[in-house]
Amino acid sequence: MAAPLTTANRLRGIATALAVLLAGCTNIPDNKQVTLPVPQADAQAELPAAEEREHLRILASYGGIYENAKLQTTIEKTVDRLVAASERPDLKYKVTILNSPAINAFALPNGHLYITRGLIALANDKAELASVLAHEMGHVIARHAAIREEQAKQAALISHVVSDVLSDPQMGAMALAKSKLTLAGFSRAQEFEADGIGVGISARAGFDPYGASRFLADMQRNADLKPAAGSADARGLDFLATHPSTPDRIKNALANARQFSGPGAGERDRDEYLGNLDGLAYGEDPSEGFARGRRFLHPKLGFTFLAPPAFSLDNTAQAVLGLKGGDEAMRLDVVSVPAEQSLPDYLKSGWMEKVDPASVEEFTVNGFPAATATATGDQWSFRLFAVRFGSDVYRFIFAAKDRTAQVDRSFRESIATFRRMSLKESEQVHPLRLKIVSVGANDTVETLARRMAIADHALDRFRVLNGLGPQAQVKPGTKVKIVID
Repeated sequence: MAAPLTTANRLRGIATALAVLLAGCTNIPDNKQVTLPVPQADAQAELPAAEEREHLRILASYGGIYENAKLQTTIEKTVDRLVAASERPDLKYKVTILNSPAINAFALPNGHLYITRGLIALANDKAELASVLAHEMGHVIARHAAIREEQAKQAALISHVVSDVLSDPQMGAMALAKSKLTLAGFSRAQEFEADGIGVGISARAGFDPYGASRFLADMQRNADLKPAAGSADARGLDFLATHPSTPDRIKNALANARQFSGPGAGERDRDEYLGNLDGLAYGEDPSEGFARGRRFLHPKLGFTFLAPPAFSLDNTAQAVLGLKGGDEAMRLDVVSVPAEQSLPDYLKSGWMEKVDPASVEEFTVNGFPAATATATGDQWSFRLFAVRFGSDVYRFIFAAKDRTAQVDRSFRESIATFRRMSLKESEQVHPLRLKIVSVGANDTVETLARRMAIADHALDRFRVLNGLGPQAQVKPGTKVKIVID
């Protein structure tokens, strides 16, 4: 019997839908990737410059630095406690908070620790924060990054030798692929080792050693709520993407914690930690564009539009992706089209296969030149739009498994909402923020969730944000996080 079409399955389906959608596309912006190369041991003179380049690349990929003096002090003090309790108290670490909603943290071999505000927002106490920082310190202490670099060099060498000897690039590629499989397996072993080191450091520093298992579980539940999969956007890459979490890994974290104490031992400092989160920016930064329900706004570029009813939107560096169930999808991206090329000609230029030339229409959208056409695929039918906005062309690609007249009308109605934002509108756009509130005598999970300025899965997101399981309830007098506008 076929598995039921769960929400997760439907969301994974958007990646397939959009891959079909763009099978013949060109001019897609390059995906942002974050690579963490290790400087050569014999190139000490170039080390500062190499580190600075890597630092700048990370900032560019993760929205720059998030300035918050109170949080910076809290994290640095936590790191100092962890370093003193670690196997290498002589190491020095520098902490940078990244202005990204992604839930991620990583460290360079030189001891530069990066942590996103998204991860800080998800954590519910200092022990959970410490578990992540200690895990990354574990990678530095165990020299995992240096080992990975050496393995990568060997993999490249194998590929080069095989290619030269056999004069067969395909064989070289096969050798490289096989060596990368070995690298991947070793990387999983490294993660377990860093987990063990991290739990030990946290416990010796006086933090609750069970913070790691709690936070891993919350991250997995948060990942299950993500609206779209398959993005290579750095902003969408979270801790689980670079640090794979499985039930076995959570089980291992629990086993490591039990070696130090039973549940309830060690500091958590929940109230103090939550107090530091009050006012923290939550979700996307408006300067990068963001979705509020089915409304997308980009104050920096100065435009907005409304997706068709019941669509869920996800903003990435490459495109705005939308999904309605498993039967309709959309993509909005920006491309460069020569001013002398008409939009109808662009739609017929071959970037999308099987465009029906007879379907091409030219029109205007709120004063902006536009054109539309239809295209067909094996399982999907497409409605394409191109809108010239300033010096760029905004490309909307709508897909439906059954593009009925009603569905097609909803696509057209969505395009009709594309317009320029006024200066006043742009100035009034602010990021969502966390607000720390005390649970009242009559408050429930449901009533608190209704106060969230989130339209999509507000109840589930409230539970995940506060580390509450599916059946857990809130207790009067305790502090919780809600998201406000």
